[in-house]
Amino acid sequence: MLSLTGIILSLLLLMYLAYRGVSVLILAPILAMLAVLFSAPSNELLGTYTQVFMQGMGGFAIKFFPIFLLGAVFGKLMEDSGAAHSIAYALVEKFGKQKALLSIIVASAVLTYGGVSVFVVTFAVYPIAAALFREINIPKRLIPGAIAVGALTFTMTAMPGTPSIQNAIPMPYFETDAFAAPGLGLIAGVIMFAGGVWWMQRRLKTALSAGEGYGEHHDANVKEQDFKHLPTLLQALAPIVVVIVLNYVLSKFVFPIMDTAYLADKKFGGTSLSAVSGLWAIIVALLAGCLMLVFANMKYWRNLKKSVNDGAMGSLLPIFNTASEVGYGSVIATLAGFVILRDFMVGLSPNNPLISEAIVINVMAGITGSASGGMSIVLNVMGETYMQMAQQFGISPELMHRVASIASGGLDALPHNGAVITMLAICGLTHKESYLDIFIVAVVVPLLALAAVITFGTMFGSF
Repeated sequence: MLSLTGIILSLLLLMYLAYRGVSVLILAPILAMLAVLFSAPSNELLGTYTQVFMQGMGGFAIKFFPIFLLGAVFGKLMEDSGAAHSIAYALVEKFGKQKALLSIIVASAVLTYGGVSVFVVTFAVYPIAAALFREINIPKRLIPGAIAVGALTFTMTAMPGTPSIQNAIPMPYFETDAFAAPGLGLIAGVIMFAGGVWWMQRRLKTALSAGEGYGEHHDANVKEQDFKHLPTLLQALAPIVVVIVLNYVLSKFVFPIMDTAYLADKKFGGTSLSAVSGLWAIIVALLAGCLMLVFANMKYWRNLKKSVNDGAMGSLLPIFNTASEVGYGSVIATLAGFVILRDFMVGLSPNNPLISEAIVINVMAGITGSASGGMSIVLNVMGETYMQMAQQFGISPELMHRVASIASGGLDALPHNGAVITMLAICGLTHKESYLDIFIVAVVVPLLALAAVITFGTMFGSF
C-alpha cells in the first residue's frame, strides 16, 4: 500500500505541476524517483534512473523519432511555402462569409489530416479567421473552438490513415497500420465533426441573438498575408494527398508483398513485418510529402534551409516530452504498487478490455495533459496485457488500436494541455473567454464518439 501511495502521489503532482507550467522533462524523472522512494531502498534510485527510466525514454524516442521529425519538417514546409495559408484561404473563400465557422473547421481539418501539426495549423488559420470574423462582426472568442474541432478531434485520432502520432503509437503494440478499423473510425469522425459543428453554430447563434460582435481586440498576432503570391490550391493540396494515398498503398499493397523474412534475424531485433509496416508507411509517406513540397514550390521559398532546420529543431521538444512520460511509466510499471493498480485497471471491465483500455488511457492523458504522452505510458506498461486480453476474448487488434487512439483524444484537452494553452496564446484569448467551447468539442464530444465506437465494436467487432 505504501508503494501504491507513492504512485498516486507522483501522479497527482505530475498533473498539478504540469498545469502550473513546469516542464515534463524535469517532472518525469523527479516524480518517477519519488515513487521509487516509496517502494524500494534509496540506493536503487540511480539504477532505476539509468536502467529503467532512460531505457524506456530512449526506446520510445528510437521507435518514433522519424515520425516526429518528418511530421515537424512537413508542417514547417507547408507553413513557409504558403501552402497551409493557401488551403485555409481558399476554403474560406469557397464556403463564403456566411459559413465562417464551418470554413475554419474544414480548413483546420484538411491541414491536420494531411499531417500538419496543430501548432502550424493555428498559425496558418488564425490570421485568416480573425480577419474574417472581424469583417462580418462575429465573436472572436469562437475561433479557438472552431480550430479545435478541425485539429484536435476526428483528424487527430479517428480518421483512418491520419499520419498523426496519436494514430501511430498503437501500431507496434497491436501490429496494425494507420487504417485500423476504418469503418469505426469514420463513425467516430462523423460524430466528432457533427457534434463540434452543431455546438459551435449553437454558440454563434446565441451570441448573435445577444448582440455580441467581434469585440475589442488588438490582434497583435495577425499579420497581413499576400494571397496573390501563394501556391494554388491544387499545388497546396497535392502533398497532403500524396501522404494519405501513399500511406495506404504502402501499408496495404506494397509492403505485404515484399520479402521481409530478414526481419526475424537478431540483427533486426527479431521482429516481423506486421510490427513495423505501419511505421514504415507513415515514414515513407511523410518523406515523399516533404520532397514534393520542396520541388513543387521552388519559387515560393525564401530560405529553404532555414525552413528544414527549424522544422527539425521543432520536433525535438515534442518527442522528448512524450519520451520522458514513457520513461516515467516504465518506472511506475516496475513498482510493487503497480500490480495493485494494474489489477484494478484490468478489473474495470474484466470481460471487455476495450472499456478498461479506454478509461485508463483517458485518465492518463488527462493527468499528463497529453494525448500521445498518456497513451504511450499506458501502452508501454499495459500494451502486452491488453493484446493478450484481446486474443482471449476474440477482439480484433485493429479495434484495440482504434479505441486506444480515440481514447487518447478525450481528457487530454483539459486546461493544462500544451496545445490548448498555445492555441489560446496565438489567438490572444484566455481560458475564461474560449475554453468552454474547447472543452465541449475536444473533450465531451470525443468521449461520446468513443462510447459509440466501444458499443459498435463490442456488438459487431472491427470493421
